[in-house]
Amino acid sequence: MQRQGPFGGSATIRIRVTGGVLLVAHLALVAWLTLRPLDVPWVTPPNVHPLAGIRADLALGAREAARRIGEGLALLAPLGVLLPAVHGRLTVSRLASLIRTAAAGALISLGIALLQTGVPGRVVDIDSLLLNTAGVVLAHVAVVPAGRAWLRRRDAREDGAAGTERPVSVHGELAQGRTPTIPRVGIAP
Repeated sequence: MQRQGPFGGSATIRIRVTGGVLLVAHLALVAWLTLRPLDVPWVTPPNVHPLAGIRADLALGAREAARRIGEGLALLAPLGVLLPAVHGRLTVSRLASLIRTAAAGALISLGIALLQTGVPGRVVDIDSLLLNTAGVVLAHVAVVPAGRAWLRRRDAREDGAAGTERPVSVHGELAQGRTPTIPRVGIAP
């Protein structure tokens, strides 16, 4: 019989490890895309007015606006799935998971924007922060709840087939058994 850890069975551990590897690979790709110096003859001023860049994109026409806005949404969208995968919990509040993932996505996007201030040819754009965070949220809402439900059903089928039930604590995590105690040790004089 396989020993269960605090985050579930070996399938959950594989998901966490795979998610971690994919997260590192994705962040390396994002860093390469966003933090390379650009060789341009001039640099546009930073956009610090929310939605001004999106309005300017919409003025360029539907096709160009869809491409630019889609790029902003897609850049960090995989984080909406990878961050919960690395967390590895199957029974967690949907709202709490969404808030944690959105906050992490916003902080990563903010970190990229701050790092871009020191890169030649790159400028800060508040709209990219908004679009990146919205992409993370959309990916999370579209994939994570259904994926967790599927994994919970699969775990329940496997437990039913094995004839074992895993004890669950009040918080929805696997019970670990009794807490070990250490006998009192006297203090030396």
